[in-house]
Amino acid sequence: MEDYLGRNAGHYSGRLIARGKEIARFTAPAQREEVLPVPEGTPGHPPPRPPRSWRDSAVVAMGTISDHHFGYAELVENRLAEGTIFRGPCAVWFRLNHPLIKGEEPSPYQRVAVAADSGSGVSASLDFAKYLFVNCDLTINLFRRPLGEWICLQAATRLGGNACGLAESALYDEAGLIGRATQSLAVRLR
Repeated sequence: MEDYLGRNAGHYSGRLIARGKEIARFTAPAQREEVLPVPEGTPGHPPPRPPRSWRDSAVVAMGTISDHHFGYAELVENRLAEGTIFRGPCAVWFRLNHPLIKGEEPSPYQRVAVAADSGSGVSASLDFAKYLFVNCDLTINLFRRPLGEWICLQAATRLGGNACGLAESALYDEAGLIGRATQSLAVRLR
Protein backbone atom coordinates (compact mmCIF):
# COMPACT_ATOMS: atom_id res chain seq x y z
CA MET A 1 0.00 0.00 0.00
CA GLU A 2 1.22 3.50 -0.74
CA ASP A 3 2.35 5.77 2.09
CA TYR A 4 2.51 9.55 2.09
CA LEU A 5 4.57 11.90 4.23
CA GLY A 6 4.06 15.64 3.94
CA ARG A 7 5.10 18.66 5.96
CA ASN A 8 2.13 18.56 8.38
CA ALA A 9 0.61 15.10 7.95
CA GLY A 10 1.43 11.59 6.88
CA HIS A 11 -0.47 8.46 6.00
CA TYR A 12 0.79 4.95 6.70
CA SER A 13 -0.80 1.64 5.82
CA GLY A 14 -0.16 -2.05 5.88
CA ARG A 15 -1.68 -5.46 5.34
CA LEU A 16 -1.40 -8.74 7.19
CA ILE A 17 -1.47 -11.74 4.87
CA ALA A 18 -1.80 -15.36 5.97
CA ARG A 19 -1.80 -18.28 3.55
CA GLY A 20 -2.08 -15.89 0.62
CA LYS A 21 -5.21 -14.16 1.97
CA GLU A 22 -5.43 -10.65 3.41
CA ILE A 23 -6.73 -11.07 6.96
CA ALA A 24 -6.19 -7.55 8.29
CA ARG A 25 -5.52 -4.06 7.01
CA PHE A 26 -4.60 -0.88 8.80
CA THR A 27 -4.28 2.75 7.90
CA ALA A 28 -2.82 5.37 10.18
CA PRO A 29 -2.92 9.07 9.46
CA ALA A 30 -0.44 11.03 11.55
CA GLN A 31 -0.08 14.74 12.20
CA ARG A 32 2.99 16.74 13.14
CA GLU A 33 2.88 17.79 16.80
CA GLU A 34 4.13 21.05 18.26
CA VAL A 35 3.48 23.02 21.43
CA LEU A 36 0.38 25.18 20.93
CA PRO A 37 -1.29 26.29 24.18
CA VAL A 38 -5.10 26.48 24.10
CA PRO A 39 -6.44 29.86 25.30
CA GLU A 40 -8.32 29.82 28.59
CA GLY A 41 -12.09 29.81 28.14
CA THR A 42 -11.99 27.95 24.82
CA PRO A 43 -15.18 25.82 24.52
CA GLY A 44 -14.41 22.12 24.96
CA HIS A 45 -11.17 22.80 26.81
CA PRO A 46 -9.91 21.34 28.97
CA PRO A 47 -11.18 17.94 27.78
CA PRO A 48 -13.49 15.94 30.07
CA ARG A 49 -12.03 13.78 32.82
CA PRO A 50 -12.71 10.03 33.11
CA PRO A 51 -15.76 9.12 35.24
CA ARG A 52 -13.53 7.87 38.07
CA SER A 53 -9.80 7.29 38.57
CA TRP A 54 -8.49 3.74 38.16
CA ARG A 55 -7.33 3.96 41.78
CA ASP A 56 -10.95 4.49 42.92
CA SER A 57 -12.42 1.81 40.60
CA ALA A 58 -13.25 -1.77 41.58
CA VAL A 59 -11.19 -4.60 40.09
CA VAL A 60 -13.26 -6.70 37.65
CA ALA A 61 -12.43 -10.00 35.96
CA MET A 62 -12.91 -10.47 32.22
CA GLY A 63 -12.13 -14.18 32.41
CA THR A 64 -15.55 -15.65 31.83
CA ILE A 65 -18.42 -14.79 29.58
CA SER A 66 -21.32 -17.24 29.76
CA ASP A 67 -19.10 -19.93 31.32
CA HIS A 68 -16.48 -19.66 28.55
CA HIS A 69 -12.92 -18.93 29.75
CA PHE A 70 -10.61 -17.02 27.46
CA GLY A 71 -7.00 -15.84 27.78
CA TYR A 72 -7.73 -12.15 27.39
CA ALA A 73 -8.11 -11.83 31.17
CA GLU A 74 -4.45 -12.74 31.57
CA LEU A 75 -3.39 -9.94 29.20
CA VAL A 76 -5.17 -7.08 30.98
CA GLU A 77 -6.07 -5.85 34.44
CA ASN A 78 -9.49 -4.18 34.52
CA ARG A 79 -11.17 -1.80 36.93
CA LEU A 80 -14.81 -0.75 36.65
CA ALA A 81 -15.30 3.03 36.78
CA GLU A 82 -19.07 3.11 36.11
CA GLY A 83 -21.95 0.87 35.04
CA THR A 84 -21.90 -2.91 34.94
CA ILE A 85 -19.53 -4.78 32.65
CA PHE A 86 -21.27 -6.88 29.94
CA ARG A 87 -24.64 -5.25 30.79
CA GLY A 88 -24.78 -2.13 28.64
CA PRO A 89 -22.98 1.20 28.79
CA CYS A 90 -20.06 1.25 31.19
CA ALA A 91 -16.56 2.62 31.76
CA VAL A 92 -13.63 0.27 32.34
CA TRP A 93 -9.93 0.96 32.95
CA PHE A 94 -7.39 -1.25 31.15
CA ARG A 95 -3.74 -1.92 31.99
CA LEU A 96 -1.61 -4.45 30.13
CA ASN A 97 -0.17 -7.18 32.37
CA HIS A 98 2.14 -8.40 29.59
CA PRO A 99 3.67 -6.88 26.49
CA LEU A 100 1.96 -7.60 23.17
CA ILE A 101 5.38 -8.46 21.72
CA LYS A 102 7.63 -10.48 24.01
CA GLY A 103 10.51 -8.43 25.37
CA GLU A 104 9.11 -5.05 24.21
CA GLU A 105 7.57 -2.39 26.44
CA PRO A 106 4.04 -1.67 25.15
CA SER A 107 3.74 1.69 23.43
CA PRO A 108 1.03 4.15 24.47
CA TYR A 109 -0.73 3.40 21.18
CA GLN A 110 -0.69 -0.36 21.79
CA ARG A 111 -2.28 0.27 25.19
CA VAL A 112 -5.02 2.36 23.55
CA ALA A 113 -5.64 -0.22 20.80
CA VAL A 114 -6.15 -3.04 23.31
CA ALA A 115 -8.67 -0.99 25.27
CA ALA A 116 -10.42 0.41 22.19
CA ASP A 117 -10.92 -3.06 20.73
CA SER A 118 -12.94 -4.01 23.84
CA GLY A 119 -15.76 -1.47 23.47
CA SER A 120 -18.35 -3.83 22.01
CA GLY A 121 -17.54 -6.51 24.58
CA VAL A 122 -17.60 -4.53 27.80
CA SER A 123 -20.75 -2.62 26.79
CA ALA A 124 -22.58 -5.66 25.41
CA SER A 125 -26.28 -5.55 26.14
CA LEU A 126 -27.17 -8.89 24.51
CA ASP A 127 -26.67 -12.29 26.15
CA PHE A 128 -23.31 -13.76 25.02
CA ALA A 129 -24.83 -17.27 25.22
CA LYS A 130 -27.52 -16.38 22.65
CA TYR A 131 -25.85 -13.78 20.43
CA LEU A 132 -22.60 -13.40 18.59
CA PHE A 133 -21.39 -9.91 17.68
CA VAL A 134 -18.16 -9.43 15.83
CA ASN A 135 -16.54 -6.07 15.25
CA CYS A 136 -15.94 -5.75 11.51
CA ASP A 137 -13.61 -2.81 11.95
CA LEU A 138 -12.04 -0.59 14.57
CA THR A 139 -11.46 3.13 14.11
CA ILE A 140 -9.43 5.02 16.70
CA ASN A 141 -9.11 8.81 16.60
CA LEU A 142 -6.76 10.48 19.08
CA PHE A 143 -6.19 14.20 19.52
CA ARG A 144 -3.24 13.84 21.86
CA ARG A 145 -0.61 11.31 22.86
CA PRO A 146 -1.77 8.89 25.61
CA LEU A 147 0.04 9.09 28.96
CA GLY A 148 0.64 6.36 31.54
CA GLU A 149 -0.17 2.67 31.80
CA TRP A 150 -3.93 2.96 32.32
CA ILE A 151 -6.51 3.64 29.58
CA CYS A 152 -10.20 4.12 30.37
CA LEU A 153 -12.84 3.07 27.86
CA GLN A 154 -16.32 4.57 28.34
CA ALA A 155 -18.37 2.46 25.93
CA ALA A 156 -21.94 2.04 24.69
CA THR A 157 -23.27 -0.36 22.05
CA ARG A 158 -26.17 0.60 19.77
CA LEU A 159 -28.16 -2.06 17.90
CA GLY A 160 -30.09 -1.39 14.69
CA GLY A 161 -32.48 -4.37 14.71
CA ASN A 162 -31.06 -5.36 11.31
CA ALA A 163 -28.16 -7.57 12.48
CA CYS A 164 -25.93 -4.48 12.59
CA GLY A 165 -24.63 -2.43 15.47
CA LEU A 166 -22.13 0.20 16.49
CA ALA A 167 -19.97 0.39 19.61
CA GLU A 168 -18.87 3.92 20.47
CA SER A 169 -16.20 4.62 23.07
CA ALA A 170 -14.61 7.65 24.66
CA LEU A 171 -10.93 7.01 25.46
CA TYR A 172 -9.22 8.54 28.51
CA ASP A 173 -5.89 8.44 30.28
CA GLU A 174 -5.45 9.74 33.82
CA ALA A 175 -5.24 13.34 32.56
CA GLY A 176 -8.53 13.22 30.63
CA LEU A 177 -10.09 12.52 27.23
CA ILE A 178 -7.61 11.52 24.51
CA GLY A 179 -9.99 10.48 21.71
CA ARG A 180 -12.76 8.17 20.55
CA ALA A 181 -13.14 4.73 19.01
CA THR A 182 -15.90 3.06 17.00
CA GLN A 183 -16.54 -0.53 15.98
CA SER A 184 -19.06 -1.63 13.33
CA LEU A 185 -20.77 -4.83 14.51
CA ALA A 186 -22.22 -7.87 12.77
CA VAL A 187 -24.84 -9.28 15.16
CA ARG A 188 -26.05 -12.90 14.79
CA LEU A 189 -27.91 -15.54 16.78
CA ARG A 190 -25.55 -18.30 17.92
